[in-house]
Amino acid sequence: MTTPLNRRNALRMASAAAVGAGATVGLAAPARAARRARTLTLTGRRASANIPDVLTTGTPYFVHYELLDAEGSPAGTESAHCLPVTVGTDGALVIATLVLRLTDGTLTAATAFPRPLPALTEVLTAPRQWSHTFAVTGGTGAYDGATGEIAIDHISREEDVLTVTLG
Repeated sequence: MTTPLNRRNALRMASAAAVGAGATVGLAAPARAARRARTLTLTGRRASANIPDVLTTGTPYFVHYELLDAEGSPAGTESAHCLPVTVGTDGALVIATLVLRLTDGTLTAATAFPRPLPALTEVLTAPRQWSHTFAVTGGTGAYDGATGEIAIDHISREEDVLTVTLG
């Protein structure tokens, strides 16, 4: 017997996956992660996406951004793979994974978030600003054993600001 994938079950699944992966990676290298406690602020410019005009439950989409650091220098890329779990007239519940490929390593993260947009996703006039947070689930290179969170502020349709807080 399968459990229906409603909002509560989707959040439970995403939370368990993020916590489980974060705890496993965190246990592997707690001293290294603690030594690298820091905050990074990156600005993203959308490079590509396949967001449909209308979100549909079960139809995945992706968004890809080029990242700049605080000084305006290229810092890497951001790729999000998203799956709407529920869709309504005032928004959707989305499960997402995120990969940041930075100049000194890679960070992975996961979340479930309410996307506060109407069913038509690419509103060109007066788009809403919105935010959501990902739990860091792992990393490579300088981010081996990383824990923390990645907050993303979508300030426009084409631009976002990421605040990466590593613990």
